[in-house]
Amino acid sequence: MSKSYKEIMPQITTFIFDVDGVLTDGTVHVTTNGELTRNMNVKDGYALKTAIKAGFNICIISGGFNEGVRTRLKDLGITDIYLGAHNKIEQFEEYTDIYNIKPENVLYMGDDIPDYPVMQKVALPSCPNDAVPEIQNISLYISQKKGGKGCVRDVIEQVLKVQGKWNSQFDANYF
Repeated sequence: MSKSYKEIMPQITTFIFDVDGVLTDGTVHVTTNGELTRNMNVKDGYALKTAIKAGFNICIISGGFNEGVRTRLKDLGITDIYLGAHNKIEQFEEYTDIYNIKPENVLYMGDDIPDYPVMQKVALPSCPNDAVPEIQNISLYISQKKGGKGCVRDVIEQVLKVQGKWNSQFDANYF
């Protein structure tokens, strides 16, 4: 019998997130000059910074390659950012090898088919509630929130609360 997500949360040390459909709502705005823009939720950003401050590893693996996304993520303190990743399992294996991270300590949140192979490898596959059915079917945790609407904050907050690390000290200088 498999474990429930609540039983796995105490062992999580690493969060890996997709971008489009997870950190964003999956909508791409096309400007008149052809630039693609995305919206990100500041509450997700706060949670990412809180997780980093609490000592968690954070990695982003995305098929998209928008440099504005990279800039935003770097501004949050994320250093391991893989953009243009068309075979996400390669980046996952590279990242976990570099930092000697075991899959049983990883939570991965994805929303679509390209995330499937990585989600099969980690301890806690998770998704927003508007993920495609194939991803929902393999997720041990499905957020009540949609992609880009706080699902990252939701899952980070839950893990940090289980581990007693959610806002042990409040810091107003996050943003």
